[in-house]
Amino acid sequence: MKSSEPEATLSRAHTLWTLAITSLALFMVVLDNLVVSTALPVIRVDLEATIEELEWTVNAYTLTFAVFLLTGAALGDRFGRKRMFALGITLFTAASAAAALAPSMDALIAARALQGLGGALVMPLTLTILSDAFPAERRGVALGIWGGIAGIAVASGPLVGGLVIEGIAWQWIFWLNVPVGLLLVPLAVSRLRESHGPDTALDLPGLALGSLGLLGIVWGLVNGNGDGWSSAGIVGSLAAGFALLVAFVVWELRTPQPMLPMRFFRNRAFSAANASALAMSFGMFGAIFLLTQFFQTAQGYSPLEAGLRVLPWTAMPMVVAPIAGALSDRIGSRPILAVGLALQAVGLAWIAAVSTATVGYGSLVGPFIVSGIGMGMFFAPMANVILSAVKPAEEGKASGANNAVREVGGVFGVAVLASVFSSYGGYESAADFNDGLVVATWVGAVVVALGALAALAIPGRLRASEQAVGEAAMDAA
Repeated sequence: MKSSEPEATLSRAHTLWTLAITSLALFMVVLDNLVVSTALPVIRVDLEATIEELEWTVNAYTLTFAVFLLTGAALGDRFGRKRMFALGITLFTAASAAAALAPSMDALIAARALQGLGGALVMPLTLTILSDAFPAERRGVALGIWGGIAGIAVASGPLVGGLVIEGIAWQWIFWLNVPVGLLLVPLAVSRLRESHGPDTALDLPGLALGSLGLLGIVWGLVNGNGDGWSSAGIVGSLAAGFALLVAFVVWELRTPQPMLPMRFFRNRAFSAANASALAMSFGMFGAIFLLTQFFQTAQGYSPLEAGLRVLPWTAMPMVVAPIAGALSDRIGSRPILAVGLALQAVGLAWIAAVSTATVGYGSLVGPFIVSGIGMGMFFAPMANVILSAVKPAEEGKASGANNAVREVGGVFGVAVLASVFSSYGGYESAADFNDGLVVATWVGAVVVALGALAALAIPGRLRASEQAVGEAAMDAA
């Protein structure tokens, strides 16, 4: 008994250190998805940016984040998860400093792309390292905490951005990452346990096809309004992007070591969950991209005032996500995800229905809270579905795939909703901005509602024997 007590103490200490380190890294990476949103109107004036350049300020991060997520997981499997986790934090920290020092929009966009690459090494490994540190019976609670941290980061993004911009300058939204990164790297090296995955192959052709395909589509969506949707450049960019993504799927089906095993999508739970994730991010990121600008550009609020006004939406996951994680262990993830996405769709539709150039803030609090509750019900149950749909040895690739899909949804959400905004409105006046916002938000609501329908396709909780049969079928495939 005596010998087991020190071991138990060490095990508890390891899980606590793992939770603390991965949570802080997760917070830093997720924060940068939204922290820049409040700064967009200030950056637009300071660096004389166009709306297309503002889109790329957001999408340069989320696009590189999305396309390198799967490679990040594979690099962790091959070279060591702790090692690549520390390397990713180092790259993210250096890129943050470069973004803070950027003298032009081109330099800022390039630094944001490097931030995304660093984040892509960190994000999937937080989940894999955390999952490895906790026993199966405590995983739901751990994932609930993980989801709560992600929710806090989402909530803090616009508010932290507003505080920093108003108190110091927009460049400091990036400087804040530097001391955090400098603290995390030595902690990760000294406190985390090294582990490797079974799959050490790197699918470089798949990475090239997937990244170039997504770049082509996003480039066309971002520049379509400015260049003309029927112009040769836009049509060519979209066509090439779709063709490359088709080639990516064909390659992944044929290569013996795919970065994204297409057989995962034969699992109904995995496919439906990823469809829901794409829809959720599409609506959330696209709407927040526009709403944080609406408060400043159309209604004249300061960055801090704008950040505070979206807080009822973005802060709700702090409360809801841990509860949703615990409930998913008891009642399954499907009902929680479906209801959560439905609530977010209702919230977006409500915003679109009541929004005017002079709308009072009191009219928006209700839909913000409803959308926030819905978003908080998403994170932990989604992680549970994804990790339960594959074998433990494949959790890294599965979580990377889900994170990639979610980031792609955010990229498309910003690109598509900003394009809709530009078609029906603009920055010329408050009324023009509201006209574009209303139509774009309706589009976001419809897409998220489709995500709720996709969530209903997730199977109920499988019995152990059925899970074993499913895994055997995946092995045979």
